[in-house]
Amino acid sequence: MTPRRLGLFGGTFDPPHFGHVAALRAAGATQNFDCIEVTVAGNPYLKSATGPVRPAPLRLAMANAAFAGLDLVRVSDREIIREGPSYTIDTVRELLEEFDAVDVIVGADLVGQIDSWHDATQLQDLVRVGVVPRPGGSKAISPGWNCYEIAMEPVDLSSSFIRENSNSAENLRKFVPESVIPLYESFQG
Repeated sequence: MTPRRLGLFGGTFDPPHFGHVAALRAAGATQNFDCIEVTVAGNPYLKSATGPVRPAPLRLAMANAAFAGLDLVRVSDREIIREGPSYTIDTVRELLEEFDAVDVIVGADLVGQIDSWHDATQLQDLVRVGVVPRPGGSKAISPGWNCYEIAMEPVDLSSSFIRENSNSAENLRKFVPESVIPLYESFQG
């Protein structure tokens, strides 16, 4: 039997944008995966330390709207229903009960941070890391990680840029799928 391999694409998704969509399409095109799980962070401990984030159920709804219909992609609430901080290692352990192998898919802008993730040493023994190019992202990988690049044209876009610069539906249309806009605008935080 062929091993079942899952791609794990986690994040805050506040909001999910065209860069995320492009990354998921590129990951799907690699033919490395039987499934790609988008996992919305319930308590994004690294992000919430830098400022407020929209409530998890709203971010989940936006991710479902943004990624509906993408091949191989399923959106998960597993980190939302799990209490406490959202640690990738906990999600990987759960997924390895269902799949033979898990690859964590990250943007090149995060590669330099993976050594600081919770239980990073154990995580590097459990996963391969698919790196999506990002403008200004590093290709420097810490020793011990099994990494490879997912080929795509880099998309110069971030959720923080959108939150800071998009205050109208017309402006949002440049950055996020149409189906996300009413959800994003519904939050009056």
